[in-house]
Amino acid sequence: MTLLATAATAGAKVELGPAIGDNMVLQQNSSARIYGKAAPGSDISVTPSWNSITYKAKAGADGRWMLEVATPTGGFTPWEIVISDGDPLTLQNVLVGEVWLASGQSNMEMPLKGFPGCNVLDGYDEIAAADAKAGKIRFFTVPLTQSYEPLDTVDARWEEPSAETAPDFSATAWYFANRLADVLQVPVGIVSDAYGGAKVESWTPRDILEQYADVSLKPEDVEQMVHYYRPMLMYNAMFNPMKNYTYRGIIWYQGCSNTSTYDTYAERLANMVGRWRSEIALGDIPFYSVEIAPYQYDNPVEQGRSAFLREAQHKAMDMIPNSGIICINDLVEPFERYNIHPGKKSGVGKRLADLALNKTYGRTQFLAESPRYKSHRFEDGAAWVTIDSPSNGICRNYDIRGFEVAGSDKVFHAADSVYFKWQTNEFRVSSKEVAEPVALRYCFRDFLPGTLYGGNYLPLIPFRTDNWTEPTD
Repeated sequence: MTLLATAATAGAKVELGPAIGDNMVLQQNSSARIYGKAAPGSDISVTPSWNSITYKAKAGADGRWMLEVATPTGGFTPWEIVISDGDPLTLQNVLVGEVWLASGQSNMEMPLKGFPGCNVLDGYDEIAAADAKAGKIRFFTVPLTQSYEPLDTVDARWEEPSAETAPDFSATAWYFANRLADVLQVPVGIVSDAYGGAKVESWTPRDILEQYADVSLKPEDVEQMVHYYRPMLMYNAMFNPMKNYTYRGIIWYQGCSNTSTYDTYAERLANMVGRWRSEIALGDIPFYSVEIAPYQYDNPVEQGRSAFLREAQHKAMDMIPNSGIICINDLVEPFERYNIHPGKKSGVGKRLADLALNKTYGRTQFLAESPRYKSHRFEDGAAWVTIDSPSNGICRNYDIRGFEVAGSDKVFHAADSVYFKWQTNEFRVSSKEVAEPVALRYCFRDFLPGTLYGGNYLPLIPFRTDNWTEPTD
């Protein structure tokens, strides 16, 4: 493995930290961090071509150095940066724009070319057109790695989009980056840092995990686990080396591997985000998450529990400052019931981008809030539920599927009558199988896509009115 990315200039002694190199994107209008290693005590100078100011630092006793450079407003002009400890090296084709960290598990990792047996819808159309985006989008993809001790380095480099490189780019992050670049008219850099199947504990450091009674960090216990379930190892090998780069925010798609432990997920995700933000050291940068998609689990310890995990994902957002979550209940096809990697990644990336555009960049014309449950009552053999829909109201009043009602026996039946009272955003929901309903649910199953939308086809967030804990699938 490459220990530190070293510029190709012959004779240069300065070694550059992860993500510092040719083709990188630096965060605009920021104090962007440049860092690496050199001979202990050596003087380091960094001079970017956009302002010709020389910034200086001194390497510590361990050879590490870091400094901050003032970046301009983003644009598509490629710049150079000269870094020297006496032997200069020049970084080329550097862009200034918006930089986001994209992390989580396989649905964030899933590349435009798809996985074996799992396609990305229109992924190869994006690959075919990728060369045209070389001046707008860059990807730094962290390889899948594990370590018991925190690492400082990764074996990766910034890539420009092309028909050769784009097949391996995260599809979700690709669509996210394209939409941001088109609207903001600045380059977008993505640090893609995801590991298929990883649990939230996989991305959490040792000192936090030691507080969790159900987590063992003994090597003999960790080694017995399926590799993607292992706690701490992805944090050490994949997050720790990337924490010093300067980001605008984080997008996160993870949760499938925590369905059986949904009751601890919200707190543990909040703990992870708190630590990540502390170590990135840029304050409470945005953290935007993806609700896991419908999927029919068949493992007895997971079956029927993913609805509770989705509920926990939303609870986590209430615990995490400056956060948000998108619902993707509708972005699956019926034939994907047993496919945990649904192919409509365009919708996922674009909804994440709209969330960022609305909340981070103030572009409120991009709708970002799904309809959600507000209140309910039971009356004359039916459930009446009020929906809060901040994005242009309710945009469907026919063929509404996804509602279920239950009586005191706690057995849920699909609604056979759904009436929309548009004046109050209320729905009257009933089933001939339930004479006296006491509970109402919407899409609260492992696999139950609904058909109710607000503005811009943002789906109603799954919900329940009960507090029962029994799985329904």
